[in-house]
Amino acid sequence: MTEQSTSHEPASAFGAARKTWLWARVTELSEALSDFGPRLHELIPEDLGDRRLVDALVLCRVAADEARVQPVAETVAWLELLIPYGHRHDLADAVRRLRSLLTAAEEPALWSWQARAWEELVLGIWRHERARTIGQHRTDDELVSRWGVRTADLAHIARPAPAPHEGGESLTSLADHLHDEAEEPHNLLAQAVLSQPRVTDAIERSLAVYEESLQNAGHLAFLAEQRVRGEELAAWCEKQAIGGSAATEDFLAELGDSADTYAHDVLDPVIHSLSACERTLFHTATLPDRRARNEYLSAFLDCLETPSANAWQDGVLDPGAAEEAAEREARGELTWHAMRGSLPVWYHIVTSPQERAAALAFSGRASSSVIQVDADVVVARQGVLFEGLGGEGAVDEPDDWYPEPGVRLRYARDSATDLAELLALAELGHARLEFVIRAADGGFVLLRSLRAEIRHDDAVDWRRGALHGLRQLVPDVDDLVDAVAAEAQPVDLLDLDRDDEDWLGPDDTFTTVGSDTPETPAPAPPRPARLPADLLVKVKAILRMAEDPAATQAESEAFLQKATALMAKYGIEQAMLRGDDPTPEQPADRVMDIAPPWVGECKRLLSFIAYAMRCHPIYPGGKADKHRVHLFGYASDLHSVEVLYASLRLQMLQGAERADARHRLPGELPRAYKRSWMLGFIRAVALRIGEAERAARADTERDRAEAAATETAVPGRSVALVLADRTTAVQAKVAAHYPKVGKVRRTRFTGSGYRQGHADGQQADIGGLTVEYEREQPDELMA
Repeated sequence: MTEQSTSHEPASAFGAARKTWLWARVTELSEALSDFGPRLHELIPEDLGDRRLVDALVLCRVAADEARVQPVAETVAWLELLIPYGHRHDLADAVRRLRSLLTAAEEPALWSWQARAWEELVLGIWRHERARTIGQHRTDDELVSRWGVRTADLAHIARPAPAPHEGGESLTSLADHLHDEAEEPHNLLAQAVLSQPRVTDAIERSLAVYEESLQNAGHLAFLAEQRVRGEELAAWCEKQAIGGSAATEDFLAELGDSADTYAHDVLDPVIHSLSACERTLFHTATLPDRRARNEYLSAFLDCLETPSANAWQDGVLDPGAAEEAAEREARGELTWHAMRGSLPVWYHIVTSPQERAAALAFSGRASSSVIQVDADVVVARQGVLFEGLGGEGAVDEPDDWYPEPGVRLRYARDSATDLAELLALAELGHARLEFVIRAADGGFVLLRSLRAEIRHDDAVDWRRGALHGLRQLVPDVDDLVDAVAAEAQPVDLLDLDRDDEDWLGPDDTFTTVGSDTPETPAPAPPRPARLPADLLVKVKAILRMAEDPAATQAESEAFLQKATALMAKYGIEQAMLRGDDPTPEQPADRVMDIAPPWVGECKRLLSFIAYAMRCHPIYPGGKADKHRVHLFGYASDLHSVEVLYASLRLQMLQGAERADARHRLPGELPRAYKRSWMLGFIRAVALRIGEAERAARADTERDRAEAAATETAVPGRSVALVLADRTTAVQAKVAAHYPKVGKVRRTRFTGSGYRQGHADGQQADIGGLTVEYEREQPDELMA
C-alpha cells in the first residue's frame, strides 16, 4: 500500500507530495541539460529566476521542437530570444548535438510524445515561481517575449488540488468522503469491505502495476489508489446485490452511488486540473491499453539507433538515407519509412517535374488523401506517392497542374519492427516527410523536409491495430528487443580491442539490432573441443562449491577466483604452446542455444563472458536463431566459456530471486527489478573475468621472462603478440561467416536493482582482483 493510504489524506499533504515530485523532476531535467548540452547550459542567462527551472525548460523545449520536427534554425531563433547576448554561432551545433542525445536519454520526459506536455508543466512552475519575484504582469510579459507562449493555458497548473466540497478547498480520501457524506451503516459496511484481505490484495496488485508508469509521483499514486478503492467497493456492491431482496439492492445501490459520486465530484476535478503531463502519466498508468502502448514504445526505443548530430542538418539529406535511396531505386521502390531516434520519418524519391512542384507546394496538413497506410503481408507492387501523374491512365491535365500529394506506405502485420514504428507514428500524430531527388552528380539530395500531420481518426485506428498486432506477435513486452533483433541482420555484440580495460562502462548495458536483410542461418555446431579431463573435473567441483547456497560469501568468492584463474591460465598456456607452431591451431566456432527464463539477459551474460575470455560473440539474426549466440574462438577458450557460463547463469538466476525478496522497494514491479539487477550483475562479473584474464597473461609473461633470464628456454614471441595473432585469426573467421553485421546500442532499464546487482557481482569477485577505475563505454560500436 502506498504511504498516502496509511492515513486520511488532506489537501495540504497532496499538494506537498506534488510539489516534492515536481521539483525532483525539474532537478533531473536540469541535470540532464548540464550532462547532454553543456554548451547550451553555459549560455543560459541568470536573470530568469531559478536556474534549475530555466535549464529544465530549455531541455523540454528542444525535445518538444524535435517532436514537432522543427528545423534546427527555428529552435536556434527561439534560443536567441532567450539568450540575447549568447554566443549565437555556437547554438546551431549545440542544438544538433543535444537532439542527437535526447533519444538515448533514460529520462522518459524527453520522449517525443511527452515533451510538449513536460514543457507546459515546467512553464507553469516557472510562471508561478517567477511571479513571486517580479509580479504577475511582468512574468506574463516575459512568458511572451522570452518563452514565446501565452498565459491562458498555464493559469491552473500551479494549484491542482482544489476540488468542490462543502468545506471549501479540500481533497479527501474515499474513507473521509464516506464518513462525511454517507449514512453510518453505509460507512461501516464500506470500511468492512475495503479492509477485506482480498480487496486489500487487489488494490496492492493494481498499484504495483501502476507504480512504474507513475514515475514515483506520490500525489498521482494517491489519486490512483482512491480510484481503485472506489472501483472495488462499487464492484462488490454490484456483485452482492444480485439475487438479494429489494431492500438489500437499494441499500447496496446507494453505497455504490456514493463511491461513484466521490469519483465524479472529488477525484475527476482534481485530475482535470493537473497539467497535461501529469494527466498523461496518470491515464497511462491506470488504463491498460495506454499502459501497454507506453511499455511497447519504451522497449522499442531500446532498439533504435541514436541519430548523430549530422542527422539534424537543415536542408541536408542524411548520408545513410542517400545510400538507401540508391538501393531502393535500384529495386524499383520510391517510398519507404524508417525511424530517426524516436521520430517516424517517411522518404519519397521525386521522379518528375509534376511531383517536384507538388512536393514543394505540399502544406503538410492532414487529409484523407495525404496519408495512406496499408498493413498487409503481401505487397504486389510499390505504390506511387502521387496518384494520376504520368504513365498509363494519366489524367489529361494542363502542364502547370499538380495534385495534392499522398504518402502511401506499407507496414507488415507480421513484423514487430513495422508494428512498433506504426505505433510510434500513431502516438506522436505526425512524421517527418523528406522528399529526395537526384542531383546533377548522380547522387541523391534533399528537395524538401517538412512535418506531415496524421488525422486523428487514422491515428486511433493505427494505434489500436498496431497494439493488437504487437500483443499477438510479442505477448511479453520484455521480448520485443529480441523480436526486433530476430528480424534484423546478424549482429556483433562487442567489437573492441581485447586489451582495452574499459570495454564495459559503469552504467551501460547493451542490446542489438540491425536493418532488414534475409535471415542468415547459423551453421551447425562442430564437435566440441574440451578442456583436459582432470582440469575439467577440478574446475566443475570448485564451481559446484561456489554455487552451493550454504557457502558463505567469502567461500564463494574464493571458489570462483580459483576456478576462473585455472581456466584463464590454461587458455594462456595453450596459446603460448601453439604460438610458434609452423602449423598453428585454427580458430573454431560454436552455436549455443539459450534456454528460458530470461533469454535476453542470459544471452548478454554469455556474450560478455565470451568477450572477456578472448572469444567473439555474434547474434546470428533471423527468427529461427533468436535464442542463439554464435561464438568464435579457440577450442580451449570456447569450452572455458561454456563451463563458466553454466555456473554464472545459475548464480545470476538464484541471486536475482534473493535480491528481489530482500531489496526490492514496495510497489516496484518484480520483473523490472530483477532485470535491472541482472544487468548490474553481468557487468560486474564480466569486469572480474577480464581482470582474471589479464592477471593470467601477466603471470605467463613474467614466467617466460624469468625462464629466459636463466637460459632454461629459448626466448619466443611475447604473450601479447601471440594473443594478438589469435585475435586476428578469430576476427577473420567471423568476417568469413558474417561479412556484414549490425551495431550495438544502449539498453535502458527501469528497475532499481542495477546497483545492487552490480554490488553482488562485485562480491562474487571473479578473478579475485580489484578494478581500480571504470570509464564510459563508447556510444556506438561497429563490427
